Amino acid sequence: MSLRFNALNRLSQTSAEQVEGTTKITAIFGENVFDLKKARQYLSDEAYKSLLGSIRAGQKIQRNVANQIANGIRAWAESKGVTHYTHWFQPLTGTTAEKHDSFFTLKGDGTPIEEFEGDALIQQEPDASSFPSGGIRATFEARGYTAWDPSSPPFIMHIGPGKTLCIPTIFISYTGESLDYKAPLLKAVEALNKAAVDVCNYFDKNISKVSATLGWEQEYFVIDEALFNARPDLVMCGRTVFGHNSAKNQQLEDHYFGSIPERVYAFMRDFEEECYKLGIPLRTRHNEVAPAQFECAPIYEEINLAVDHNTLLVDIMGRVSARHKLRVLLHEKPFAGINGSGKHNNWSMATDTGINLLAPGKTPKTNLMFLTFFVNTIKAVHDYADVLRASIASAPNDYRLGANEAPPAIISVFIGQYLSKVLEDVKERVSEKFDEQDESMLKIDIHKSIPELLMDNTDRNRTSPFAFTGNKFEFRAVGSSANCANPMTVLNTIVAQTLRQFKEDVDRLIDRGEKKEIAIMHVIREYIVASEKILFEGDGYSEAWEKEAEKRGLPNLKTTPLALDAMVTDKAKILFDSNGVYSHTELEARHEIELEKYIKKVQIESRIMGELATSHVLPPSIRYQNLLAKNINGLKAIGMDESAYSNQKQILDKISEHINKASDLVEKMIEARKICNAIEDSRTRAIAYQSQVKDAFFDQIRYHVDKLELLVDDKEWYLPKYREMLFLR
Repeated sequence: MSLRFNALNRLSQTSAEQVEGTTKITAIFGENVFDLKKARQYLSDEAYKSLLGSIRAGQKIQRNVANQIANGIRAWAESKGVTHYTHWFQPLTGTTAEKHDSFFTLKGDGTPIEEFEGDALIQQEPDASSFPSGGIRATFEARGYTAWDPSSPPFIMHIGPGKTLCIPTIFISYTGESLDYKAPLLKAVEALNKAAVDVCNYFDKNISKVSATLGWEQEYFVIDEALFNARPDLVMCGRTVFGHNSAKNQQLEDHYFGSIPERVYAFMRDFEEECYKLGIPLRTRHNEVAPAQFECAPIYEEINLAVDHNTLLVDIMGRVSARHKLRVLLHEKPFAGINGSGKHNNWSMATDTGINLLAPGKTPKTNLMFLTFFVNTIKAVHDYADVLRASIASAPNDYRLGANEAPPAIISVFIGQYLSKVLEDVKERVSEKFDEQDESMLKIDIHKSIPELLMDNTDRNRTSPFAFTGNKFEFRAVGSSANCANPMTVLNTIVAQTLRQFKEDVDRLIDRGEKKEIAIMHVIREYIVASEKILFEGDGYSEAWEKEAEKRGLPNLKTTPLALDAMVTDKAKILFDSNGVYSHTELEARHEIELEKYIKKVQIESRIMGELATSHVLPPSIRYQNLLAKNINGLKAIGMDESAYSNQKQILDKISEHINKASDLVEKMIEARKICNAIEDSRTRAIAYQSQVKDAFFDQIRYHVDKLELLVDDKEWYLPKYREMLFLR
């Protein structure tokens, strides 16, 4: 019996796992996190104040104090049954990394002791040779360093009965270049803080810190583990390279917000409990639009912590789903013809005085501050749309962008009709010359529009990649498997750059003797005019928008190899270097890494496509072909008229055609891959893989294989079908 039918038999005997769960989330929330409350309990006053200063003000922790902090963390961890610790970091592989060390050591006289010193807390030296570096260092220069990030608290990870103390860290090379996602994000957050505080001080001198905030929405699919294991393409690629649409997909729209299936519900409750213990503030769970698709989302947090929590969530969901004999699919497009999955990044800025800078205010002064940051964000997206597009470019996201409710590859901004009118009013009412009319413009009352504004935007334009949703911007184009840090690093950097330029422009007018508020309004007007072509309220899927976007000069980069070019332009290098986020060397390295990642993913998909066609699709198809031929020959042998087997003959002809076409195309694809592999330049090789392998063969081979799935006897077909994976649990 094939794996498919074994899986189906097992599925019929599988029931939902019983999950006890807690009666009160607050009773367990953060119990496995070394937060400030526990720091107060386990640290001396000196150590606590030093840690607090580092978290809130970025102050350096002295080595002698680090020893005290390390001892306190170890005491807490050992009280929870922990024996090992690790520096937990996020290399450019797209997953997390960790090397476990025990607290156990031997003294000089052989006495065993448990210890954890400040040096071990602050820094470790893992072998960096096998992590992507983009040519930054050779294998013989493999040293890399992980360095503690105090702004993200240590936590205890449970894996089965084992418990490990995880210390969030950055990862850098021996020569100081960042080799991870966290280090650039922290730099971008600080660049935004400095630029935003300078602009905030126009309105409130008491503001001394601005934090970027993030609330991610994580979409994912859940299917039965046995069905997953029977699909080598899911195991190897995370997506189905073949598979005919089932008769029913999402067209009835009956899955969205529907009753959560019992097995999935048990899994959700289980992984949520682990998340709560790790301080991940999950708030929402629901069925998404596609069958077998779901979503969870947390309460907003400071961006660095939010990114760590999303990365942790992905790991937790994978482990917990295995306990329930389920598998979580995070690929952006695991199934053709239905919705893909995104990781919508809801981004805003908050001051240390409690103000959300992207929330309309109640007074002309706060409205002007809102308008300032609102327009600067739009201007940033306009000026650096290509860099923002590069930040979400990947092989799996190419399948999703522009398909089944996912936004298109054209970066545009949706702000809704009410705010569009506000910007139009500013543009029209603020004169080119300075006069009394400018004074009246300062009294613009956005607050009156808030009810309409919220009604207009809360269920935003789903075809917009970057939409304003009441008090935040939602970057919808981020892929579900992506690390949030990459797009958020870019977004924070481009807004920081625009705010820096804004301050220069305003100060120049003030130096000419203009009133501060008038100067601000005139620069806002200038920015509205300069960036209005990025604003779009219509259907992002329409051909008319593609033509209109081209007229406006907006980039439409549909493939990753071309989209990644924006990372290494002179404009990008100046942007990141001037804000202290990436050096030119780091940008070039990341460009190389992303190109290689694209090549390898397309290569793997091509290989599994050829393997499945040859060993899983053609054998049952040929057997059924032979069965039909035998049937026809048998009818002929007993003298039956041709009309008695004409239908069988038509089916046989179709099957034979699809077998021959699929087999021929696979061979041609393999030859095309060999040609691509001989190309030395990464960019040229990536473009070749995209055009000469992926675009040239994937859809064609799939077409013939999917036709065979419909024609071949169901009991002969090895691969689980869409109707089984999407609807059977």
